[in-house]
Amino acid sequence: MAVSTTLPSTQSAVKVTGPSTVDLATGVPLPTLSPTDVLVRVACVSINHVDGKSADMSPSPGATSGVDFSGIVVALGTDVESDGYRVENSMKPVKVGDRVFGGVFGNNPLCHDNGAFAEYVAVPARLIWHVPGEMDFSTAATIGATLATVGLALFQYLQVPMPSSPVTRPQTVPGAKARMALVYGGGTATGAMAIQVLKHAGFTPITTCSPGSAARAMRLGAETTFDYKSPTCGADLREYTGDGLEFALDCITDTASMGICYEALGSAGGRYVALDAFPLRGHTRRSVVAEWVCTYTQFGHAVDWAPPYNLDARPRDREVAEAWYVVAQQLVDQGWIEPYPKEDREGGLAAVGEGMRAVWKGEIYGKKLAYAVAEELCC
Repeated sequence: MAVSTTLPSTQSAVKVTGPSTVDLATGVPLPTLSPTDVLVRVACVSINHVDGKSADMSPSPGATSGVDFSGIVVALGTDVESDGYRVENSMKPVKVGDRVFGGVFGNNPLCHDNGAFAEYVAVPARLIWHVPGEMDFSTAATIGATLATVGLALFQYLQVPMPSSPVTRPQTVPGAKARMALVYGGGTATGAMAIQVLKHAGFTPITTCSPGSAARAMRLGAETTFDYKSPTCGADLREYTGDGLEFALDCITDTASMGICYEALGSAGGRYVALDAFPLRGHTRRSVVAEWVCTYTQFGHAVDWAPPYNLDARPRDREVAEAWYVVAQQLVDQGWIEPYPKEDREGGLAAVGEGMRAVWKGEIYGKKLAYAVAEELCC
C-alpha cells in the first residue's frame, strides 16, 4: 500500500448512536482500505438530506455518518498503485497527494468504520473525482452526492443516453428541437444538477420550482419553468410539451409531485424516476414505467436498511456509475457544472450533528451546509 506519511492509528468520526442521534467519537479506527480503494484525508464535508433521514428511519448504531466529502489522497490500495487501474477505465490516474471529492455510503450497517463525517474516508478508486485546480475544497465537498445521483437516475433508470466521451458542448441545430425532459424540483440541489446534465446530454430540460428559483433554473439550462403550486401545473406541462413528454425526474417524491409528473407525461406514456421510494398509490398509469433511485447502489453492494430501503446488490448500477464518473469529470474540469449555493459553517465535525438536524427538519433552504474538517488543508 502506497502512503504519503505515517497514518494515525485512530481518528475522530461522527457516529450514529440511535434514531436521529449522532455524536462525535474519538479514538475510533480508520476505515479498512480494500485493494481497489483510496484513503482520503478529509478536508471538508457537506450535509445532505439523506444524512439525517437515514439516521432517523434506519439508524445503524456505531456506523460513521455522512456522504459528501473533499480532501487529499493519502494512501492507495494495492490494485490502485498501478496507473493502469483507472486508465483502463478511461480515467485519469489517482496518486497520493491528489485533491479529490466524492460521496460514500454513510450510516452503512454493513461497514461501520467508513463514512464522510470523519478525518479519513475510504473510497473506491473508480468512484472518485479530481478537484479542478480553481475549485476550493469547501465547494467540491458539496457536489459529489448530487452529481452521482443524477448520473444514476438519468442514465440508468430514466434511460437517457449518456453523453459520449470526450464531452463537447451541445450544438444548436437551426430548426431542430431537442427532446424534452421534466425535472420536478428544479430549485433543489439535485434538480439544479439534473438540469445542467440534461442540457449536456442534448435534451431540453423543463422544470417545476418556486418563482424564487425560476431565474436560476433557466440560467442553468431550463427552457422554461412552471410553478408547482399552480392547480393546473400538470396540465400546463402536458400542453407545453405537446402531449409528448417521455421523461420525468421527480426530485421531491411525494403524492403531489408524482401526480403532477404523471399528468405531464404524454398519452403514450414514458418513464418516471423518483429520488425516494414513491407512494404506490401514486402509480396510476400502466403506460408509465416508474422506478426510484438509491445512490448507494452505485457501489455494487447491498443496501441493508429497513424496508423499503433494503436493496440487493445491483452490478449494473456500478457499471453505469463508473462510466458516468468519466464523463462527469470532464464536465467538472471544463467548468460546465455550477455548484449549488453553500454556507460555510464553523465548528468542524463537532458541529455536523446540529447541521444534520437542521437540514432534516427542513430549516435550510436553497443552500448546502459545508464544514471544514482539516482547517490547514482548506486555507
